[in-house]
Amino acid sequence: MLTEKDKQWIEETAGRIEEKIAWVSEKSRNKIPYTTVKGTHDSYDDSDKPYRISSGIGWWTNGFWGGMLWLMYHETGEEKYAEIARSSEEKLDRCLADYYGLDHDAGFLWLLTAVADYRLTKEPEARKRGLHAANILAGRFNPVGRFIRAWNNWDENDNTGKAIIDCMMNIPLLYWASVETGDPRYRHIAVMHADTAMENFIRADGSCEHIVEFNSQTGEKADTYGGQGYEKGSSWTRGQAWALYGFTLSYLHTEKEEYLNTAKRVAHYFIANIPESGLIPIDFRQPGEDTWEDSSAAAIAACGLIEIAKAVGENEKNLYLNAALKLLKALEEKRSNWTRECDCIIENCSEAYHTNKHINIIYADYFFMEAIYKLKGNDIFLW
Repeated sequence: MLTEKDKQWIEETAGRIEEKIAWVSEKSRNKIPYTTVKGTHDSYDDSDKPYRISSGIGWWTNGFWGGMLWLMYHETGEEKYAEIARSSEEKLDRCLADYYGLDHDAGFLWLLTAVADYRLTKEPEARKRGLHAANILAGRFNPVGRFIRAWNNWDENDNTGKAIIDCMMNIPLLYWASVETGDPRYRHIAVMHADTAMENFIRADGSCEHIVEFNSQTGEKADTYGGQGYEKGSSWTRGQAWALYGFTLSYLHTEKEEYLNTAKRVAHYFIANIPESGLIPIDFRQPGEDTWEDSSAAAIAACGLIEIAKAVGENEKNLYLNAALKLLKALEEKRSNWTRECDCIIENCSEAYHTNKHINIIYADYFFMEAIYKLKGNDIFLW
């Protein structure tokens, strides 16, 4: 249970978030940020350039800025946040129009923009965008292998059989579409993908694979890859966090106990590997002398741990809640920038073990905000 000291810390941190986003939102109102350059948000809009999925408007993280603004709108009631968020949402229409390059990250792009908008305001155009995105995601389903294909082919790479753990965070778009339309097809696809991921991604010790390749013709498991982790067979922490939170979300949408049990198994592995400092490495199995961190993994995992704590009995609750608090307090005390010298809040994030370490990344801010509002008891469920 939260102590009075915890509650005071949560209120103070929520106040700091509100104060920071108040000016950052104005400064970056015409951007869709990904990271910072010398402390200033970049923009992954690039509306004057040819459409690309590798960067620009189609980049997979481009929903998180809108998600942050909808969280602020829900928290404060200030219309400016809805206005800026909707501008971001409208820019993403270019992805839907161009189509090529859209992949399984349709959930990340539209759950926190269009679907969030519809949940909060009942804007009919937002509903239309969300359902369009859900159809794109459902269309990537391989019925033989019962998985959602992650990526399109790149150059000479054949990605027809590749699925990644990140998609557990995208399939809530299908759960939403199923409820919204009354059509069970979306839910069936989400459940079949979750079942496949549960069977093929989660290892016996609770760690998980990042990439699994299936034979796209037969559905048989063909290979695994280290992906953004240290190496094949290692334990990329953001992937663990996607699994932890993703299976929790599938449980919340379906009430299938297998998903909650899987989320708990991943959570136990994650908790057992949290360093004393509370700061999370890029990979739990990276060489011992490495000090590379990924703060985003901590923020994502904290969100999942809080939801698990809500779902379990009183005897189990504190295990998950206390772990979430440890992660969040470490981020707030050691990795947060509350000054006007940096547009992002959370520092020391990493894209992958072998690229772009210790940068600021927008989704770390989003999940940190979501976790704090969950603890405050004033969150809006956007997944």
